[in-house]
Amino acid sequence: MQLVEKHIIKRQHKFWQACDYLALQSKHLYNAANYIQRQYFFETSKYYNSIDIYHQTSNLEAYRYLPTKISKQIVRRVAQAWKSWFAARLDWFKHPEKYLGKPKMPGYKHKERGRNIVIYPKDAISKPALNKCLIKLSGTSISLPTKAKNVDQVRIVPKLNHYVIEVVYTVNEPVKSTGKYVAGVDIGLNNLMAITSNHPGIRPLLINGRPLKSINQFFNKRVAASQSAEAWKQIKDDYSKRDRRIDNYLHTVSRRVIDWCLVSDIGQLIIGKNDGWKQNINIGKKKNQEFTLIPHAKLIHLLTYKAQLHGIQVITTEESYTSKASALDGDELPVYKAKSEVKPVFSGKRVKRGLYKTSTGRIINADTNGSINIARKVIPNAFEGIEALPFVPVVLGLWTKITNVFV
Repeated sequence: MQLVEKHIIKRQHKFWQACDYLALQSKHLYNAANYIQRQYFFETSKYYNSIDIYHQTSNLEAYRYLPTKISKQIVRRVAQAWKSWFAARLDWFKHPEKYLGKPKMPGYKHKERGRNIVIYPKDAISKPALNKCLIKLSGTSISLPTKAKNVDQVRIVPKLNHYVIEVVYTVNEPVKSTGKYVAGVDIGLNNLMAITSNHPGIRPLLINGRPLKSINQFFNKRVAASQSAEAWKQIKDDYSKRDRRIDNYLHTVSRRVIDWCLVSDIGQLIIGKNDGWKQNINIGKKKNQEFTLIPHAKLIHLLTYKAQLHGIQVITTEESYTSKASALDGDELPVYKAKSEVKPVFSGKRVKRGLYKTSTGRIINADTNGSINIARKVIPNAFEGIEALPFVPVVLGLWTKITNVFV
């Protein structure tokens, strides 16, 4: 499997100018190749594949400003963008209900401010330098230390006010986990994650989501107070800092969850995720904004690859009715249908804030109930005999000992 090592290049960094020059020349070539594709499409309603677009652009001045191996990667990405657009466009004509709108034709990067990704394939990276644990990009002064082995490529990715040099490398596929138990993950807002396993003696987890809300609220206030042309640089700095803080928090909590899985002998992690949940959510104006600003898809990605490193299987499933059905009563979990005339009836109901009451009057945490139901969506009998399991969750903070989850 492939992993990425990241190096942040800020404006004060000695390699900033080199990265900016490469990204600028990449943008020029991208726009030139895209122009050729657009004109060809307007004339023929077709597009050039990666070989044809290479022959159309190889004599351009913009092509020769970069090493040939890098220029090939840029025009190849243009061809891939058009191939993807064509496929999406044809699918949109057949199934428009799958899309939020008609797919747009690949556009141009901004003439002055635009920058484009630069990709150095493996054969454009110095091998003697790699043997010394250094990344040395051919034709540049860029040289960075690395811990990565089996490097596949290096990408220079432009961001709002900095560049990220990404070292893509391959690691061996891990041996499948021998974990015997299953855990369900319910993703939310105040509780970023609620996690419950069928391992006897292991208490459910709640991962605090309020720090992410605080980060967003703090930076939203700063941006709102800086809405002027002169403040644009400050706004870009604020957004970049916000993104880094959120990334750090998500990396930390996802790492802690996987540590908990290893201690708890978890072999399967089942995560609830509905397609289009950010677009279709309706929990009030304020809550909508708070929910959509949390990068849940990134959290799921982090959990997935970190679990895979230890051989833990990750499954995502739709989560309709998981918050309404009673896990302890074994309610059936149908899939939501918008036009269904029959509304399912459940044994329990939510009472007060964050609590769920079963048909027998037992009160449990509502998010814990949801996480059990998410696991039951995939493995219906995973929690048979769960009445004896501990259902009082423990909040796993950044510094909470993992051993605190045991009863």
